[in-house]
Amino acid sequence: MKTDIQIAQEANMIPISEVAKKLNINSEYLEPYGRYKAKLSDKLYEDLQDKEDGKLILVTATNPTPAGEGKTTVSVGLGQALCKMGKNAIVAIREPSLGPCMGIKGGAAGGGHAQVVPMEDINLHFTGDIHAIGAANNLLSSMIDNHIHQGNELGIDPRQITWKRVVDLNDRALRQVVVGLGGPINGVPREDEFMITVASEVMAILCLANDIEDLKNRLGNIIIGYNYDGGPVTARDLEAEGAMSALLKDALNPNLVQTLENTPALMHGGPFANIAHGCNSVKASNLALKLSDYVVTEAGFGADLGAEKFFDIKCRSANLKPDAVVLVTTIRALKYNGGMDRSKLAEPDLQALEKGFPNLEKHIENVNKYKVPVVVTLNAFATDSKEEIEFIKEKCIQLGCEFALSKVWAEGGEGGLELAKAVLETLDKKESNFQPLYDLELPIEEKIETIAKEIYGANGIIITPKAQKSINKLNEIGLSNLPICMAKNQYSLSDDPALLGRPTDFTITISDIRVSAGAGFIVALTGDVMTMPGLPKKPAANSIDVDKDGKITGLF
Repeated sequence: MKTDIQIAQEANMIPISEVAKKLNINSEYLEPYGRYKAKLSDKLYEDLQDKEDGKLILVTATNPTPAGEGKTTVSVGLGQALCKMGKNAIVAIREPSLGPCMGIKGGAAGGGHAQVVPMEDINLHFTGDIHAIGAANNLLSSMIDNHIHQGNELGIDPRQITWKRVVDLNDRALRQVVVGLGGPINGVPREDEFMITVASEVMAILCLANDIEDLKNRLGNIIIGYNYDGGPVTARDLEAEGAMSALLKDALNPNLVQTLENTPALMHGGPFANIAHGCNSVKASNLALKLSDYVVTEAGFGADLGAEKFFDIKCRSANLKPDAVVLVTTIRALKYNGGMDRSKLAEPDLQALEKGFPNLEKHIENVNKYKVPVVVTLNAFATDSKEEIEFIKEKCIQLGCEFALSKVWAEGGEGGLELAKAVLETLDKKESNFQPLYDLELPIEEKIETIAKEIYGANGIIITPKAQKSINKLNEIGLSNLPICMAKNQYSLSDDPALLGRPTDFTITISDIRVSAGAGFIVALTGDVMTMPGLPKKPAANSIDVDKDGKITGLF
């Protein structure tokens, strides 16, 4: 069996100018990055303002196994299938981070015969967007420490600096550090932290900004910490937003690439799905809606994290109205949620499948709360038995939910035709009456409790004294009316990753509250969520290599 990278390297890619022609994009709007990648200029969106928007299809998933369940693969395959049916469709998804790529999960360009290419470029440095975000983030960090070193005119309290440095790799040794050691010439010593770049507020801002002016304004609103009087200090106070915007000028424009079947794909932005909103950029989504009749996008992790944030943060911010949701699940994920040992997931087990099905049922209920039609798709694996597939199908039909089998990993667009037909039929017969879950004017505690009860199924929330103090501070400085970004593990509906399936009789503990004032949301941290992952005992990086001809192996 061929690996993902072998399939990708055998792809018959066409020049990016030819991909653009499929969307009626003239060369004047293209900023090529080699032969198969390009950025799209702002002028393109400006010139399409009068064009009617296409349909927006969100792809999300149930709670995954540690290896993921192929949400991106299904997104890419669905886009290919729609084009195979003669529809004008675009795939609009996130850029991969080097952290997971070199860690355990691998890349994020799809898999099998449903991939976005050039796969090696995309999974490594792509067009440099994430590097630009890291540079902008760390410029602000250096300006903070320099300001303190040069006399601290703003009275920044080093003990209350909330801004962190970033690097786009999994490096647990950097989670907690001390900077400024080595004497006065090296600055003022203080404790600091590193996050992975995709967890940076700069990433979230870039993905929510409408244009360069909006970007600059949002960057200026970043609260980097507090002064000795307890007042907030912003990036604007440090006069940092201009230089940060200059570093992000090119990164702000969406990237145009293609799938294995030459379906156009906009790949732009990639915020962490727990500490940020986990969605691709607003600019890419809005542009895709003008360029095509059907836009297939995705949100990170399961629907309890990704879809909730897509609906309550991204759609609110960008005034988007999703038309349908594709909810991806796998037999192995449901058996995993049914308590089956990870090493035995390939073995048929209807009992474990039945025990894990309530996890899927809860995610269906959650999507229905937003009043958006949902189609369940089973991402097929070779180890799936006919009995297991029929079990899932019958259960979904009993719930009044559309169901389709996806075979896009093995068959590409051809394997996604059943799903594409189900999605088109749903769009034709069912209307989306999208509405967010909660009112922004509710108190912070009530917004968090609403998510915990309605989406996770919790009995309630426990707010630690540390978190309550932060909430009181946000109320004091007038930032209580922002949406909530819940930072929670992806494996469970609860804040305990060991509670699989559809847990009951539990509470969600809010350990801390942080504000991303530039991005425009409040982060509620639960459990032991980390913003800097670590590498596993045998990281994926051990298997990645390049030969004398420059051919890369080991990426997946």
